Amino acid sequence: MSKLPAQYRFIDLSDYGRPGGRWIARMLQDTRFTPIHVTVLFIISGLFAIGCILHGDYVLAALFLILKSVIDAADGELARLKKTPSYVGRYFDSIADLILNLLFLLAFMQITGSTIIWTLVAFIGLQLQGTLYHYYYVILRNNVNGDITSRISEEVQPIALPGEKQSMVNLCHSIYNVLYGPFDQFIHWLDPEAVHTKSFPKWFMTSLSIYGLGFQLLLMALLLVTGWQQAIIPGILGMTLFIFVFIAIRRLFIK
Repeated sequence: MSKLPAQYRFIDLSDYGRPGGRWIARMLQDTRFTPIHVTVLFIISGLFAIGCILHGDYVLAALFLILKSVIDAADGELARLKKTPSYVGRYFDSIADLILNLLFLLAFMQITGSTIIWTLVAFIGLQLQGTLYHYYYVILRNNVNGDITSRISEEVQPIALPGEKQSMVNLCHSIYNVLYGPFDQFIHWLDPEAVHTKSFPKWFMTSLSIYGLGFQLLLMALLLVTGWQQAIIPGILGMTLFIFVFIAIRRLFIK
């Protein structure tokens, strides 16, 4: 099930794991597995990838990185199939992604000899890239009657959806805001008028999808298996600069 009505769907370069994710979701639809269980599975896959990176098993690490992207697509698909949207699941997924992203970069730092300063700067850049993509994508989804589990602003605690406890929603929301709040606020500060944009061209969203986490993990996997692991952290730093290019395009040409 897509997050967008058919006429607004675009080619999402970061979403290559969606077909596999849908297959996993269909296999689990009539079981006791919940979307939260699937999120735990992608965390395990990410941890296996980190272990392989640190032990020099780069091909296996690449496979686990890609598997993580596939499983990451499955939790949301399962929630839609079971008709059990969840703020807890949405926040848990994002919190897990951020922590894994930091651990991935720390593992790359370990094998490449990069400094902790540049690694942390790359982490900030990686999160800002994902935040910009998420910001525009959520605006699009909310404005064209797409999936509304994600919100443009997460400052206000949401009301728990059926099947989840308000206390857990509040806890996950608070953790999410601590981890993601500064990135969300910075991107909103860079382009506050984007919220008034009715829609975004498909070519723009496809181009921007290189900032999606799935595409980033695919690049990491490709650089690992081709022996270019030294380029991962500098590459993330370089891609971060294009944030300002995308925002300039939006402000000048997409109203």
